[in-house]
Amino acid sequence: MTMEPESLQSVFDSAFSGINQAREAFTPQLKPREVGTITSIATGIAKVSGLPGVGFDEVLKFPGDVYGIAFNVDENEIGVVLLGDYWQLHAGDEVERRGHVVDVPVGDGLIGRIINPMGRPLDDYGPIVSSMRLPTERPSTPIMDRAPVTAPLQTGIKVIDALIPVGRGQRELILGDRQTGKTAIALDTILNQRDQNVVCVYCAIGQRASGVAKVIAALRKNGAMDYTIVVVTEGNDPPGLAYIAPYAATSIAEHFMEQGRDVLIIYDDLTHHARAYRELSLLLRRPPGREAFPGDIFYIHSRLLERATHLRPELGGGSLTALPIIETEAQDISAYIPTNLISITDGQIYLSPSLFELGVLPAVDVGKSVSRVGGKAQRAAYRSVTGDLKLAYAQFEELETFARFGARLDDNTLKIIEHGRRIRACLKQHEFEPESVSVQIAVLLALTAKLFDSVPLDQMIAAEQAVRDAAAEIPNEVRERFDTADKLRDEDRKVIVEIARQALVSFQPESKTSRESKPDAGSKSDTHINDTKPKLDIAVKESTRISHE
Repeated sequence: MTMEPESLQSVFDSAFSGINQAREAFTPQLKPREVGTITSIATGIAKVSGLPGVGFDEVLKFPGDVYGIAFNVDENEIGVVLLGDYWQLHAGDEVERRGHVVDVPVGDGLIGRIINPMGRPLDDYGPIVSSMRLPTERPSTPIMDRAPVTAPLQTGIKVIDALIPVGRGQRELILGDRQTGKTAIALDTILNQRDQNVVCVYCAIGQRASGVAKVIAALRKNGAMDYTIVVVTEGNDPPGLAYIAPYAATSIAEHFMEQGRDVLIIYDDLTHHARAYRELSLLLRRPPGREAFPGDIFYIHSRLLERATHLRPELGGGSLTALPIIETEAQDISAYIPTNLISITDGQIYLSPSLFELGVLPAVDVGKSVSRVGGKAQRAAYRSVTGDLKLAYAQFEELETFARFGARLDDNTLKIIEHGRRIRACLKQHEFEPESVSVQIAVLLALTAKLFDSVPLDQMIAAEQAVRDAAAEIPNEVRERFDTADKLRDEDRKVIVEIARQALVSFQPESKTSRESKPDAGSKSDTHINDTKPKLDIAVKESTRISHE
C-alpha cells in the first residue's frame, strides 16, 4: 500500500512542528556544581580545597564511591573524615558536594540484618529494603516531650534485676576491665527480651571481627536475631566509620521509639569510639586536652546518650534504653572517659576482676554499682522481696575482708558471713541463661527468708536449681500480681516460702530420722549446726595461729 505524497508531507510537517514547539518551550537550566580537589591524604582523613559553599557535617563524594564528612571547615581548606577505603585516593582527585548530611536507612526491613553505619548490608540476605532515611545526628528529645521512667527492663540477671534495676528509657553504664563479662551482660539482656515486644540494636564499635562473629552466632543460636539489628564497625575499618557508628545505630533505634515501641540499644564499646574521635581530631590538628582527647569529648557522648528517653503517652509512649559499655584500665574508674560516662548516665554496673577470678559470675560489684532511676521502675514484688539484701551483701563483703586476718568473731558476725556466702552463691548465674520473674522472686524470697543458710555451700547449686524448678508450682493468681504495682501480700509470701521450703527439705544437713522424730525442731537444729561449725573453725584458726607463733 502506497501513501500519497501530499499526505506524507503533512505527516512530516506536523512532526517537525511538534519538535519545534518542544524546542522553543525548553529552557535549559544551568545548575552550578562545586567541585574541589584533594590537597593531601592521611590515615582516615583528607584535606580538600575549592568548595567554598560546603557546610559542617555535609557529605562529600570522592572517586571510587568513597564518601566523607566535612569535619573542619576552614577558610582555605576543608578537613574531611573518610568513611571508606581510601587507598586509591590521591592528591589532585576531584571531590563533589552531595548537599546533605550523613543518613541511614530505618524501618522494619532492618530487623534481623547486619549492616555498617552507612546502611550497607554485611550479611548474605540481599539489599536493605527501606523507604525512609534519617540523619545520623539528630537533636535529642525536648524535656517537655519526655515522661518519667516507670516500666522495668528485665535483664534476666538476678543481681541486676534485684539490686541494680534498669528502667525502660534509662541509661545504665556497664564498665570494667578487659575480659570481665561486659558484653555477656549485654547479650543476656538482649536474649531476655524475647516475647517482650522490645526491639534490640547491638552496635559494635571497632571490635575484632572474631568477637563480633561470636556475638552474632550467639544471637542466632538463641533466636534473638528475630528482633535484633546489628550495626558493625570492625577494627580494620576507618576511624570515621567507628565515629559515626553509635549515632547511626541511635537513629535506627529512634525510628522505632517514635512509633511507640520499646527499644534497647547496646554500645560496645564507647572506649573505642572515644579513641577513634581522638585519632581523627589529632590528625585534623585540633588542640589536644587531657589524655590527648579533644576538648569536646564529653559533648560527643552526652549528645549521643541524651537521645535515650521515655516519650510521653501523647507521642506514642515509646522508650529507648541505652546500655553503653566502657573499658577501664587496672580497675581505674576515676579515669577521664569513665568519669565522663558515669556523670552522663543514670547509674553504672561495675564488673570486678577479683570477683571474676574467684568465679563469681556475673562479676558485678554491688558496692560500686548503682541505679539512680531504675529503683522507681522496679516491680513492687522485687522491692518487697529484696528488702535489705543489698545492705546485707555489702556488710558481708566488709566482714569477709576483716575475717581474713584470723580475728575472733562473735556468733552474730559469723551468721552474717554465712548468710552473705549464700547470697553470693545465689547471685551467680550462667551465661545465656536469663531467668524469668517468677523464678527470680522465688529464689530471692527463699534467700531473704534465710532458707538457704542451713544448706551446705557445696550443695548450693543443686539447692537453687530445686527452688527454680519448684517455682513452676506458684499459683497463677500470685504470678499475675508480680506484674502489678502492688506489693506481695503476706499470704503470697507464705505460699512462695512454703514452696521453696519443701523444695529444700532434702538439702537440710540433719538426718532423715531426726526430721521424722522432731518435725518442729528443724530450725533449732539448723541454728545449732550454724553455731557449732563456726566455733570449730575459730578453734582451728586459733590453734594454727598459736603454733605459728
